[in-house]
Amino acid sequence: MSDKYAYVMMIHDKWWQGFLDLHLKGKKTFSYVQSANRAPPKKNPSLLFFYVTNPVRAIEGYAEFIENRIGDAESLWKDFGDESALRTKMKYDAFTKDMKTVSFVRFKNIRKTTNPISLRNIPLLLGIHGFPRRGRYISKEEAEKLISLMNE
Repeated sequence: MSDKYAYVMMIHDKWWQGFLDLHLKGKKTFSYVQSANRAPPKKNPSLLFFYVTNPVRAIEGYAEFIENRIGDAESLWKDFGDESALRTKMKYDAFTKDMKTVSFVRFKNIRKTTNPISLRNIPLLLGIHGFPRRGRYISKEEAEKLISLMNE
C-alpha cells in the first residue's frame, strides 16, 4: 500500500472559504495557487486533505486531486484562473507579484466535513510528531481513517 495515497496540505482560511463559496455557486473544479518553489504535492496523490491554518487549526475537508500544474504565471491564469479562489486577475497579479512560475494545485469534488479534526488530534491519529508546513503524504489506510472520523 502506497504511503503517498493522499496529501494533507495547509491552506489559509480565506482560501478555504473562497473554495467553499465557489462550490456553492456550482463550481466543480478548483485550483489552489502557490509559488512554484513551494509546489507540493509532487507525487500525484489520489486525495487532498485541507488543513485550515489559524484560527481554525483543523482538517476541514478533502477533495479528489487532479494535478499539480507548474508553469508560466500568465498562461496558467489564462487556462485555470476561473478555478482559483483569487477570482480576479488583479488579485492574482497582487498575489503572484513578480513570480514568473507558479503552481496550480487542481482538484475536484470538494467536501466540507461535518466533524473537523483539530491540530492536536492529527499527530495522535497519524502517529507523527508535529505537522510540517509544506504538508504531509499519508497512506490509503490513514486517509480512510481520517474520512471516517470526519464524517461521523
